[in-house]
Amino acid sequence: MPPRLVLASASPFRKALLENAGLTFDVEPAQIDERAVEETLDGLEPEDVASVLAEAKAQDVSARNPGAIVIGSDQTLSFEGEIYHKAANMDEARRRLLALSGKTHELNSAVVLARDGETIWRHMSVARMKMRDLDPGFVGRHLSNVGAAALSSVGAYQFEGEGIQLFERIEGDYFTIIGLPLLPLLSELRQLEAIDG
Repeated sequence: MPPRLVLASASPFRKALLENAGLTFDVEPAQIDERAVEETLDGLEPEDVASVLAEAKAQDVSARNPGAIVIGSDQTLSFEGEIYHKAANMDEARRRLLALSGKTHELNSAVVLARDGETIWRHMSVARMKMRDLDPGFVGRHLSNVGAAALSSVGAYQFEGEGIQLFERIEGDYFTIIGLPLLPLLSELRQLEAIDG
């Protein structure tokens, strides 16, 4: 009998990726204060911050789900040496998009598997995202169209929706951009005989 799978995330995007891949799993968001964890990580690279947060989420949920394989994930946006989080409001989202206009930023997506409170696997993928030059008027109209959805991602855009219009070029796979490196995760779950393979 394969082990129970648990997704340690409240993200509807990550949930949809796993559902679309045909996985059977439970959802139990981690109960950690991500910003408090991050305060202890001063000086770490953005990829490492994402990895530590993904691991903290996986271990938190794993401690409450004996025997289950818990999937923890996190994504950071790095741009010009800074790590960005979800915009707090639409004005911040507008400023974020204008700052990224015409430039390249990185999305760092980490995924970690934990069982019985121990990390058993980790993976990091990075996507490089080049935005086209954005007219401020267009940014305002775009944010008006997408509404509060702009506040649900670190880049203030939904790549899988209208946010695709913001980009000139990308390097990296779709799943990394959405926030869950799915192909390496599925490969590892097959290795662990957690899914049919």
